[in-house]
Amino acid sequence: MAASLIISAPASGAGKTTLTLALARAWRNRGLNVQCFKSGPDYIDPAFHAAATGRASVNVDSWAMDRATIAHLVNRGVDADVVLAEGSMGLFDGVAARGLSGTGATADIAEMLGWPVLLVIDPSGQAQTAAAIAAGLRDYRAGVRLAGVVLNRVASPRHEDLVRRALTDVGIAVFGALPRHAEINLPKRHLGLVQAEEQAEIGKLIDEAARFVTEHVDLDAVLRSAASWSPQPATNGLNVTPPGQRIALARDAAFSFVYPHMLETWRAAGAEISTFSPLADEVPDASADVCWLPGGYPELHAGKIAANARFASGLRAFAATRPVHGECGGYMVLGAGLTDAEGVRHEMTGLLGLETSFAKRRMHLGYRLATLAASMPGHQAGARLRGHEFHYSTILAQPDTPLAVVHDATGAVIAETGSRRGQATGTFFHLIAEDQ
Repeated sequence: MAASLIISAPASGAGKTTLTLALARAWRNRGLNVQCFKSGPDYIDPAFHAAATGRASVNVDSWAMDRATIAHLVNRGVDADVVLAEGSMGLFDGVAARGLSGTGATADIAEMLGWPVLLVIDPSGQAQTAAAIAAGLRDYRAGVRLAGVVLNRVASPRHEDLVRRALTDVGIAVFGALPRHAEINLPKRHLGLVQAEEQAEIGKLIDEAARFVTEHVDLDAVLRSAASWSPQPATNGLNVTPPGQRIALARDAAFSFVYPHMLETWRAAGAEISTFSPLADEVPDASADVCWLPGGYPELHAGKIAANARFASGLRAFAATRPVHGECGGYMVLGAGLTDAEGVRHEMTGLLGLETSFAKRRMHLGYRLATLAASMPGHQAGARLRGHEFHYSTILAQPDTPLAVVHDATGAVIAETGSRRGQATGTFFHLIAEDQ
């Protein structure tokens, strides 16, 4: 039996990730096995979870996954002492239209699995109103149980006392209060946190967060508030077909946005994965039968990618006889050109005609349901794929054959159809699962 909690908040930016990492490391330091999960389609946070716990973390997503898939994924917590799921955005925030088992809200996972919610409340600029917000979240949905609250970024002992009294008056437990502490702020960039693998000091940062939270939060009381949970048998696993038997996967600071459950599912189906670094001017493994370029930050490395002639020629040679697929940033690199934030155009590999610009920034964010008009690695024409899109690049030209008809979560058709030319395909969405 594992002690299980979901870390959530009224909104983004309250400190969910920092608290999740701190609690995970603090309990691990006590000798407990801690398993983390991420609710929603975030591909950055699971790497931080793994750094804190020493165990791989995966996403669980009520819009893109059915209940059986979620049950299969959370079974990895069977040998854990503590299970922590980090939420996304605010507790009840999801899309307007229901997906396979919910709207993508953290509350869906809390209710589905019976895991109580530990709220992170940032009472900056307020006092008693923080209690009204917490009480509203507690009472909003009957199937979601609130364990209690941790206050973050309190301004002073007097401020803490005002908020604590108000929360006590409405019957909500306060497990601790964290003063402002600049040393444990996680660095950010335009798509979220700077990735864990890019931060040489991430271990020290998590250790400091754990020390700080241990000093200010009653860890034993938090554990007592958790649910005792045992994984239920799953009737099936994730419905994802590997794109090939031997997969050459681009993997470095420019190509790193891969959902952990995707790679695990490919390997579980018998696929072999070899990695290569386009930034190091490496080429795909010649023995691979498919090449996959995930998303990441090509816009931050566009000059280097353009200068790496060996990578470009090697990828073109690979694509002459075997399939190559790119997701989001990988799709942009398969294109003809990428214009960076300063307005400088960089030549990309030219396997597709796609032209994108990071100088003309506009956020593209949301779930995607794509019906393939043509096949792509691992999936045949007519397949319905569920994924998520998040980038700031603008399409200047998308001249190739559309890969799919793509809808957002409301059912509206969107312009980012993906592309196909010869053996090369690409999409702006990151694949999460194929519909059953």
